[in-house]
Amino acid sequence: MTERIPVDLWFDPFCPFAWMTSRWLLEVEKVRSIEPRWHIMSLKILNEDKEIPAEYRELTEKALGPARVVAAVQHKYDSETVGRLYTELGVRFHNRGGLKEPDRLRELVEESLAAAGLDRGFADAMDSEEFDEVLRASHDDGINRVGQDVGTPVIAVGDVAFFGPVVSPAPKGEEAGRLWDGVRLVAGFDGFFEIKRTRTRPPIFD
Repeated sequence: MTERIPVDLWFDPFCPFAWMTSRWLLEVEKVRSIEPRWHIMSLKILNEDKEIPAEYRELTEKALGPARVVAAVQHKYDSETVGRLYTELGVRFHNRGGLKEPDRLRELVEESLAAAGLDRGFADAMDSEEFDEVLRASHDDGINRVGQDVGTPVIAVGDVAFFGPVVSPAPKGEEAGRLWDGVRLVAGFDGFFEIKRTRTRPPIFD
């Protein structure tokens, strides 16, 4: 059996494009010998020293609570458990439009924890600084591999790390595998830094 290549992904549960990238990576796992490993990062920490619009600043503040919960789970459990919780959060936040109902955020986090087989009490971390050092350490581990001028998600394969890819919708099957092959190819080139075009469509969840 071919040994699977560890692929580390850092995410903030609030980010819709990180969510789609993560679903793409799970599709890649079906057609390539990779092992996704899940880590928390934070839009709040990423933007704490940046000039950003007030509306986006407010969003990053709201994003901190769920990120703290994931950090608490990451502190106690393994990557597979973190990935399971991320799936439950992402389905509720993005596919079901839960982020449009900010008053239900705690409820959605508790639902996600229960669906992932975890104690609902982890939701208390939303309003606690107890795991902020864990969150910052995980965030720094990811972002320091690619630099401060990118966002979430960050992917690392061995010594190669990159932001993205940003895709909408997430490709499936062999199409997902072909995108993986291309991303690995360009990201593995020592002098390669950036390729980008303007997004012409919103996040498409399916």
